[in-house]
Amino acid sequence: MILDISVVILYAAGMLLLGWYGMRRARSQEDYLVAGRNLGPAFYMGTMAATVLGGAATVGTVRLGYVHGISGFWLCAALGAGIIVLNLFLAKPLLKLRIFTVTQILERRYTPAARQASAVVMFAYALMISVVSVLASGTVLQVLFDLPFWAAILLAGGVVVVYSSIGGMWSLTLTDIVQFAIKTVGLMFVLLPICLYRVGGWDALAAKLPDTAFSLTTIGYDTILTYFLIYFFGILIGQDIWQRVFTARNENVARVAGSLAGVYCVIYGLVGALIGMCAKVLLPDLANANNAFASIVQSALPDGIRGLVIAAALAAMMSTASAGLLAASTTVTEDLLPKLRGGRPSSLGVARLFTLLTGLLVLAISLVVSDVIGALTLAYNLLVGGILIPILGAIYWKRATTTGAIASMALGCATALVFMFKDGLEANTPIYYSLAVGLLAFVIGSLLTRPQARAASLA
Repeated sequence: MILDISVVILYAAGMLLLGWYGMRRARSQEDYLVAGRNLGPAFYMGTMAATVLGGAATVGTVRLGYVHGISGFWLCAALGAGIIVLNLFLAKPLLKLRIFTVTQILERRYTPAARQASAVVMFAYALMISVVSVLASGTVLQVLFDLPFWAAILLAGGVVVVYSSIGGMWSLTLTDIVQFAIKTVGLMFVLLPICLYRVGGWDALAAKLPDTAFSLTTIGYDTILTYFLIYFFGILIGQDIWQRVFTARNENVARVAGSLAGVYCVIYGLVGALIGMCAKVLLPDLANANNAFASIVQSALPDGIRGLVIAAALAAMMSTASAGLLAASTTVTEDLLPKLRGGRPSSLGVARLFTLLTGLLVLAISLVVSDVIGALTLAYNLLVGGILIPILGAIYWKRATTTGAIASMALGCATALVFMFKDGLEANTPIYYSLAVGLLAFVIGSLLTRPQARAASLA
């Protein structure tokens, strides 16, 4: 255990050191928020994949593999498909706009009021994305090192808050590249082969699990559809993902490297599901399937190697946590704060301060939330249910108005919250009803009000 702890401490120290180096490179607001818009293919692919594949994609996919078999990979498949479509079809026009936030698109099409309303929704989404990964990383440390829950959260989340606050996007990019390499080696080339070896090989795995574990549809067609509605479309409009697109040096970098990142996400999902299937064979009676990842790491791996895989898991989680944190603080400093400051833009110092304050809020929420997949679903239900319809309308419908957009955001989010409370966080109903109500509110609100002079589609 001492060896494992030493590996994890070295990893955390390395992240803080990279954060300090990133601080030295972040000399302007553009450096801090989008890494100077100058990332090449290797950095762009690594940071894009690391951003998407966090706690839910790691701990959550292993859990889904434990419960549903290979079909648990669909969560990551939906994320990967979203990354591919975003970089192939939307990156070019987004890069030309040279903006910082998703909500700036809405201001260009509607009015500043629409931007500020959507910023509230985007802030809630990005905040919960960060909470999900801090929670997942804390859960892993708690189980493996027998730490109190609060101590595990503060340890894992504290490192993220520090390096994100001091260096912004440059710190995130540098740490993401290292995290991408560590989690690729740790999960794909260490944990999965060892798990298969402990099971007895592929043939033994097939013999010890039912045929349903190897079906791509065991998780259910309704769940697969819901994953695509939530995660595929969520990727297309998420601030944390768009902010990574804005870092690309040019459209060719985004198109090629971004598509490769999407393919990597699908492979990552298959690996996670297979690890979960191995855990089902080796640890068939887990009281809580959420602990499948931590439990299989603890039981299947020797000292030292266990520390490497823990670092790999933390790498996956911390990259997404930092992305959500910076996205949330960027939404505050670029979309909300200038309105309160009489239109004055935020400075680099203000951006750092609000990243720190947002990070402290993330830690506080993480201490009272427990379900990783549920928290992720809450984030994406609010994002897709509240903002997807207004953004599509901004792009494709000339008759859309600010009133319709704000009504759609408000009623879409409210509907999602009502059905999540009524049917549960992982139910399929919240996203269906929120999209239906949001669409109806958008159309009726737009038709009952006069379009602004700026009303022209952005397509």
